[in-house]
Amino acid sequence: MKSLRDFSFHAIDWDLSPEDAVTLYLEWGNNSWDHRHPPVCSKSDSSLYFVVDSWQDPPVIRLVLRTMEKAEDVCVVPVPEHLLPFHRNVHGTWRGICEPVPEIKAWLKEEMDKD
Repeated sequence: MKSLRDFSFHAIDWDLSPEDAVTLYLEWGNNSWDHRHPPVCSKSDSSLYFVVDSWQDPPVIRLVLRTMEKAEDVCVVPVPEHLLPFHRNVHGTWRGICEPVPEIKAWLKEEMDKD
């Protein structure tokens, strides 16, 4: 699997939540035109976004490529130990898929910008 830096020049939607991705790609047509994410209009539309998967312990960060036909994990990294308290402060020990907290997003951006 590729590393985070392999995606540093890709257009990542830092504000796309897993819930918004479902609305856009699985229930397309269900979102308004004035929504912060433009509606999906064709099968060639895609989004690249991060989620935190806490179904396992410790949680992992997944970079997801979503289209109308599938959601593919293109990169998976563990949540760094020093960022777990930020995640758990918001989500506790809840198990599921969620948008990364701001501290995790900041770390991801730093990691992707490293030379």
